[in-house]
Amino acid sequence: MSSLYTRSKEYTRSRKAQSDSPPSSPSPITKTLRHERLSRLEAATNPTTSDSYSDRASSRSSAYTRRENRLAALSSRAEEESNRDYKKLYESALTENQKLKSKLQEAQLELADIKSKLEKAAQKQEKTSDRSSMLEMEKREKRALERKLSEMEEEMKILTELKSDNQRLKDENGALIRVISKLSK
Repeated sequence: MSSLYTRSKEYTRSRKAQSDSPPSSPSPITKTLRHERLSRLEAATNPTTSDSYSDRASSRSSAYTRRENRLAALSSRAEEESNRDYKKLYESALTENQKLKSKLQEAQLELADIKSKLEKAAQKQEKTSDRSSMLEMEKREKRALERKLSEMEEEMKILTELKSDNQRLKDENGALIRVISKLSK
């Protein structure tokens, strides 16, 4: 009885351990327990029908074994694939990160180049706008000077007319003074 109790205790422990861990190949405890169950099954059957029962038991055990082997192979493949996948994913992420970093550096260099070209263009535009503004100012000054010149020419004409009028008035004044002096004598 005590050996049966310890076996059942081991069996429950192994069951707990199996439920906590991911599916893998059967533990040696599970194999021995299964083997013991099969041997008890064979012992309980009649000797005449033991061949058919043993055939059934062996077919069951082979089916269990095949199933466990398939599950173990699938789980090991899944673990390998997941490990490979993580490694592949990490490597692909790393290479993609490097590509993106190089593209970012290229874009930053291009941006710096464009900024310098833009600054040069802005300076040229300032120079041309300064030149154009200087030209505009010179044109305005020239127009203003031309206006002043034309006004001065007008004034000169008026001055020459005034001089001639003044000379005429002086001459008339001198003539009047002579006439008055002759009359007063």
